[in-house]
Amino acid sequence: MRRIVYTKKGGLDSIDIIEDKTPKLSPNEVLIQVHRAGINFADLMMRQGLYGAAPNFPFTPGYEIAGVIIGLGKDVSKFSEGDRVVSLCGFGGYSEQIAVSDDRTFLLPDEVSFDTAAAMPVTYATAYHMLKHLGNFQKGDSILVHHAAGGVGTAAAQIGRHLGASKIIGTSSAEKSDFVREMGMIHVDREKEDFVLVCKKETDGDGVHHALDPVGGNHLMRSYKSLRSGGRLYCFGASSAVKGSKRSLISAIKMWKSTPKFDPLRMMNSNKAVFGVHLGTWKDQEILAQHMIELEKLLREGGINPIVDKVFRFEDVSKAQKYIHDRKNKGKVLLDFSPL
Repeated sequence: MRRIVYTKKGGLDSIDIIEDKTPKLSPNEVLIQVHRAGINFADLMMRQGLYGAAPNFPFTPGYEIAGVIIGLGKDVSKFSEGDRVVSLCGFGGYSEQIAVSDDRTFLLPDEVSFDTAAAMPVTYATAYHMLKHLGNFQKGDSILVHHAAGGVGTAAAQIGRHLGASKIIGTSSAEKSDFVREMGMIHVDREKEDFVLVCKKETDGDGVHHALDPVGGNHLMRSYKSLRSGGRLYCFGASSAVKGSKRSLISAIKMWKSTPKFDPLRMMNSNKAVFGVHLGTWKDQEILAQHMIELEKLLREGGINPIVDKVFRFEDVSKAQKYIHDRKNKGKVLLDFSPL
């Protein structure tokens, strides 16, 4: 079987595809023939050596996959060979085959495509975790979403709408404005408009209840200022550290140096909260599993509908990541590992 490997820190030329043996199974693992693997912006940051929660080089990235079970560990009883599944695999998803713990794997209804399934785990679970689990989202709450046309952005818009958001404000480039509006958001041109002012204007001067920020750096403080008293800021990325497909230490250093240090006493006085969110390091598997169960229910009921922008064959992984580096995607980008 073949898998994609990041050989070293760097640009797209640090990606390789290698032949490897079929993974050996631990007692509680299932062997999955991968059909689709999701690409997340964190994968791009890892390749450039800008993501702390990553294995040592060389390694195979990939948080989420959808496919078919082709092998069972001796202690696995809730799955059978031939089951269609979706999995939050942690790392290693950019592979034709992968061994995954059974508690991070979920049965896939026959009517749900591999495309839809692979587009859900990271983006939708992250948005749901922030808004519902951490944010205690209430009907009528307002949301600010950055990178609104991306995977988490579109997921947050759909989940927020389902939960009864009063207003969802989304920032993106001008080229994606129509798409953002079609997703039910109030569009903010990130290059020409001040999203803090827009948030205040759209909420009668109060600010939003929830701000989802994957940008990092001093952008976080502006998102914090967009909140009302009692509001919540969720930091779940640092895209400002990445400027194109080549590794830029200057951009990374600027991002880290400009990251605000939130003062607990000032936060107390303003009644605002800041959450750091990374489901890849989340330890409570029961909560994660419950998120997936609830999201599957929403999917079946039509409450959410994952947006898949483009699917690349895995041999074209460099083109797929370049597509995201160039900020072309509207929704999720996937890799196709299905047997030909």
